[in-house]
Amino acid sequence: MAPASDQGLGFGSEDIDASISALPTEVELLKRAWRNEKASPEILQFQEDVVRNARVQIQNMEDTVEAYAEDGKDALTVSLYQMDLDRTEFLLRSYLRTRLQKIEKYMIHISKTDLWKRLSKPEKVFAKSCKENMENHLNQSVLSRLPFGYQDVLKQSISSEEDDMVPEPQLDTFVFCKSKGSVGSFQLDAVGDEVVDLIADDLYVLRYKSIKPLVETGQIDLV
Repeated sequence: MAPASDQGLGFGSEDIDASISALPTEVELLKRAWRNEKASPEILQFQEDVVRNARVQIQNMEDTVEAYAEDGKDALTVSLYQMDLDRTEFLLRSYLRTRLQKIEKYMIHISKTDLWKRLSKPEKVFAKSCKENMENHLNQSVLSRLPFGYQDVLKQSISSEEDDMVPEPQLDTFVFCKSKGSVGSFQLDAVGDEVVDLIADDLYVLRYKSIKPLVETGQIDLV
């Protein structure tokens, strides 16, 4: 391939520098979404804007690395930009993979609750496919051979009042978290016996269920 100039690639050196300077902001947002998703026992709201912007930044970095390599830039410089690119790609893939793993594990629970609204369109397609495949497999290999009254995918038997065969996230799990701002006194239980003063940048270990509203509103980050 013949060396390509900045003009031929459709952007100049100023555009490249601008895309590079914008990268840390997008990476930090992606890293925050990734950390929250990894630490949360339940699936969180899909960060559509963060994922879209990260993909744009990845494309910009790929163009930058290619342009620098073809222009004969210092090998160390190219390597550093490649490391940034690899790091961003890893975060994005890990974020999406973590969500898919949660969907596979809790697909029925997610499909029956408001968690369904947190999925992206492709994730909903994936969840429906997983659910149908699992139900078909269980019906053909196990349930069809069981006595009457024990052939339900969701319940142990027809006498069960609830769907006791559906795995659910353990919201009582303890998580490490850090407040992004000073929240002040926050009630951890329904009766008010447990109150904690959440100070900005302080690290806490609390039950996820207690701080779930703060995670959903972005007031607190999981670490």
